[in-house]
Amino acid sequence: MKALGEVDECVRILATAAEKIGAGIGVVSEYGLTDVSRPIYLNRRLRENGLLVVRNGPFGEMLDVFHSHAFAVADHQVAHIYVRDEGEYERVRRLLGKEPGVAEILDKNGQRSWGLAHERSGDLVALSERDAWFAYPYWLEEKHAPDFAATVDIHRKPGYDPCELFFAPGLAGGRSRLAWRLLQKRLGFRTRFDVIPLDAALVRGSHGLPPISDDDGPVFITTAHAPPRNMAMTDIKDYVLAALDLAD
Repeated sequence: MKALGEVDECVRILATAAEKIGAGIGVVSEYGLTDVSRPIYLNRRLRENGLLVVRNGPFGEMLDVFHSHAFAVADHQVAHIYVRDEGEYERVRRLLGKEPGVAEILDKNGQRSWGLAHERSGDLVALSERDAWFAYPYWLEEKHAPDFAATVDIHRKPGYDPCELFFAPGLAGGRSRLAWRLLQKRLGFRTRFDVIPLDAALVRGSHGLPPISDDDGPVFITTAHAPPRNMAMTDIKDYVLAALDLAD
């Protein structure tokens, strides 16, 4: 509740400033979160079946995308699966389609029906069940995790990692570990900010599937004319331009 109060205070400052200059206010979220209870590890399953390849090094196991036959890029409740050879599409689809928590594996035709077909979309796209989400890890034992796994590093992880929202628990984790890393940095040492946990089971909320009720969807709150119900996120730009008399 303390954090919610801090957000309210920030909004109050912005709203007061806008009111003073006669500006309208709009608050929009691009998605709504739903409850989840289980992560799905597509990359681990691909690795166990000889389709995903890693290379060992001094900083843990690294995903070798150039020698892998297939790998998945996880994005909450959607995962893009890239397959090197077209002849292996069906094998990968059958394999991952049996994974607990996977609701559907879409080929290009299926992607078009969902509006997901894009030149950079996966050869296959996986959709999770409502209470599940896709986690990116590909290592089979925590001791082999790459050095970036316990850090906030969006560019080296093959997918979004919501564990970055948490501090690693225990005496060796938490805010005390972060303070120690900051002190090392200030003293001129090279150090990794390895302060986040590797336990994907900590995650209890996700998004990506079409909401089944308004309570699960995004919100658009504005002091201007009320937007239409079930407004697509791609229509917000035109709505804002029209509110500013800049539609043309």
